[in-house]
Order: sequence, then structure tokens, then C-alpha cells
Amino acid sequence: MILADKWEDYEILECGDGMKKERWGDFILVRPDPQVIWPLSASGWGDFDAFYHRSKKGGGRWEFRNRLPESWKINYRSTTYKIKPTDFKHTGLFPEQAANWDWFSERIRKAPKQPKILNLFGYTGGATVAAASAGANVCHVDAAKGMVAWCRENAALSGLVEAPIRYIVDDCVKFVEREIRRGNRYDGIIMDPPSYGRGKKGEVWHFERDLWGFLQKCRQLLSPSPLFFLVNAYTTGVSPTIVSNLVREALAGFDGRISSGEIGIPIGDSQNALPCGLFVRWQP
Repeated sequence: MILADKWEDYEILECGDGMKKERWGDFILVRPDPQVIWPLSASGWGDFDAFYHRSKKGGGRWEFRNRLPESWKINYRSTTYKIKPTDFKHTGLFPEQAANWDWFSERIRKAPKQPKILNLFGYTGGATVAAASAGANVCHVDAAKGMVAWCRENAALSGLVEAPIRYIVDDCVKFVEREIRRGNRYDGIIMDPPSYGRGKKGEVWHFERDLWGFLQKCRQLLSPSPLFFLVNAYTTGVSPTIVSNLVREALAGFDGRISSGEIGIPIGDSQNALPCGLFVRWQP
């Protein structure tokens, strides 16, 4: 497992009974996490600002113990992100991905020329902002207009208003197909495909069914000497080995090596860590 352990504005304070207690800057949130199957070691959650209660009918609601701003900012290295509790328990950022940001940012900074990077299923742009901050020309693609707008906000907060970032609201599969026809190429590809999703025109995505074909298409967008290829996934029941097998087959012909595993976050001062999905990395 690789750990996102360089944060100053974020930390997991405690986990147990299907919940995690986190510090996001100056505010403490308690949220559900399906990976937390062990009991809570403390007598209770203690002080917190907001607690997310799941509903048996799906979704849930926030209980606000203290008054929170509608949104606030946290920093990671030289980048800044807007945090906002949503109706679906999320905050607009997956802090475990900082471990991947550090990995590809190093490769971008060492590139002999400004690389072109494609971020697919880009959500609110954590990876996009990190890549642009490292010096890349980035194309950010997500089917949700609100998420792309949030990415633009994060870029502005990070001082990247003038950075070469393309913001695209589109179905990722159809966008990749058009880029193939246009003959566009990228020096690095980042993707975070969902387990299940719908595009803006009703397109349906199933991870297990559609990932292989999508990887084959993305391969056609790589430049002759790419810097990296990164897949993140949160699909339950899919192992890093399975995804690394698919990436290895899809990138056959490119001389490089693959690493894969879990990605996680340390839990307080303990020796434990919370697993937060998988990663597969290819690099020459």
C-alpha cells in the first residue's frame, strides 16, 4: 500500500463502526466508510462539526453540531482546493490521491518539454490542478458540468487561472473516440473510472464490462514516448492485479514497467491505515 501521508491540512483522526473522523483544515467531519469494519476503540466520536447519517433508503443527511461555512479551503503543497460537504457525503476531494499527485508531478517536472496530460473522469480536478502546477498542459474531462466548474475554481484558488488547462464537459468514452479521429496525442493519461456511471446523453458505463475496451482506445492517444499512464479505481471486488493485467495488455509494445496496489491514508497516531481504492501505474 502507498500512503498519502504528506498532508498538513487533512488527517483521519479515528475510525470504527463503519465511520471515519477526519480533520479538513479547521473543521472535523464524521462520515461513513464501507472499509471500516472494525469497532470504534474510543467511547464515542467526541467533538465534531458535522456528522453524516446514512438513510436506509439511500443517500443521507448531515447533522451540523456547529455552524460551518458553505465551503472552505485546504492546501496541499502549492495547491489549494475548495471543500464543500455534499448531500452524498462527499466533500469534493479524495485526499488519498495526493500520493498519486506527487508521483506524476515528479515525472512532469523532469520532462524535457512541457507534457500534454489527459485527465479522464476528472471530477473536481485534484489531479488536473496538481499536474498543471507541476508544469503540464492539461485536458480535464468529466461528464458533470458542475464538477468541471469546481475544477476551474480549484485551479483559480491555486493561482492557475492562466495555466494551459482545457475544461471539457463530455462523456469520456466519446471524447476519447473523437480525439483518436483528430489525431491528438498525450504524454500522460490519468483516469478514475467509476464503478457505474451515466453520460450527459444517457451513456451507461460499467467498470467490469467497459474498462478493457476503454484502455485500448486510450492507448491510441499516447505519444510515442509517454511519461506515464495511471488508473485509479474504487470498484468493490476488483483487485489491483486484475487492473494491472488489463493495463499491461493494453500497453503492449510500450517499453516500461507497471506497479499496482492499494492506496490509503494513515489513521491518527496508530500503525493502521485506511485503504481507499487501488492504483495501477505504468512508466517507462
